[in-house]
Amino acid sequence: MDLNFTAEETAFRQQIRDWVRVNLPADISHKVHHALHLTRDDHQRWARILGKQGWLGWGWPKEHGGPGWNAVQKHLFEEECALAGAPRVMPFGPVMVAPVIMAFGSREQQQRFLPGIASGEVWWSQGYSEPGSGSDLASLKCKAERRGDYYIVNGQKTWTTMGQYGDWIFCLVRTSSEGKPQLGISFLLIDMKSPGVTVRPITMLDGGQEVNEVWFDNVEVPADQLIGEENKGWTYAKHLLSHERTNIADVNRAKRELERLKKIAKAEGLWDGDPRFRDQIALLEVDVVALEMMVLRVLSAEKSGKQSLDVAGLLKIRGSEIQQRYSELMMLAVGPFALPFVKEAMEAGWQGEHVGAAHCAPLASTYFNMRKTTIYGGSNEVQRNIVAQTVLGS
Repeated sequence: MDLNFTAEETAFRQQIRDWVRVNLPADISHKVHHALHLTRDDHQRWARILGKQGWLGWGWPKEHGGPGWNAVQKHLFEEECALAGAPRVMPFGPVMVAPVIMAFGSREQQQRFLPGIASGEVWWSQGYSEPGSGSDLASLKCKAERRGDYYIVNGQKTWTTMGQYGDWIFCLVRTSSEGKPQLGISFLLIDMKSPGVTVRPITMLDGGQEVNEVWFDNVEVPADQLIGEENKGWTYAKHLLSHERTNIADVNRAKRELERLKKIAKAEGLWDGDPRFRDQIALLEVDVVALEMMVLRVLSAEKSGKQSLDVAGLLKIRGSEIQQRYSELMMLAVGPFALPFVKEAMEAGWQGEHVGAAHCAPLASTYFNMRKTTIYGGSNEVQRNIVAQTVLGS
């Protein structure tokens, strides 16, 4: 197994690095490197820039409008974007629902929905979790009843990330109550401007509204917006979740944030003045390198045509725990200065560079936000059980 990049791959990396350096807006990169709030416009600007280049669907095959990159090229693209300070692409469209539409959607659905995703013009949201149905997703209750050429949808979804910006939402809905719970679930694409759709933002501890409740009250959804077959949605959901869990690992962002942690420790005098704290950074760096090696092993297996282990769960477990650790160490490094978060003051420049405290931008907020990473996408406890059963054979 060769984990070294070839000369062609190194040249490809340089090509991506040069393009990102020229095309990534400096104000957006500044916000990312300093953990400042990104607006909807910030996300959309970068998405449209990538879309114009044909790279927003960087993991897509050529027949669906993507660049047709192999696994190593996709990894290098993600790494260079992350290290340059590009925002993390909202995955719900290009990374999650698009592969489902490609694999299970009709030709008409592919022609209708994929171009808007690839261009960055259409913002997608995910409608999976419900109150009482998170990790146990098969217990969902949001109901869709077929009436002629329409489904009538009633129910609620929750923790819908950036749902207040959504144009469309892909939803798991219950179309049958017979048999096992997994057998009565269908996969619907719903226009969020439809009458009866209500989005209610959830205000979090830091004052932000990243997640939402979405309500459906007798929402009419054309039957041609059903993906695949009725009651087969659980199969499509598992296909999607494998993409989500790999995406959650996000080793490239971890590498970027590790370097940011080192800068914060040096600015606070901990790098030279507190060997125990520096030891914690070293331990974290070992885990980041180990996670990267796991990713590279998967890439090496794919490149050689060998069947790699189903490691989506492993990547999700380690990646999410690393995100929690670096956010915690950042907060501990600055102490009380991590706590203040007044939105109006932040937007006016407090904690900005001109007051010499840019590295203290809301680190407590990031810490609290990262508590969710070991829960969403399938809790880590559930993932460990899956790994034990499928990888270890226990």
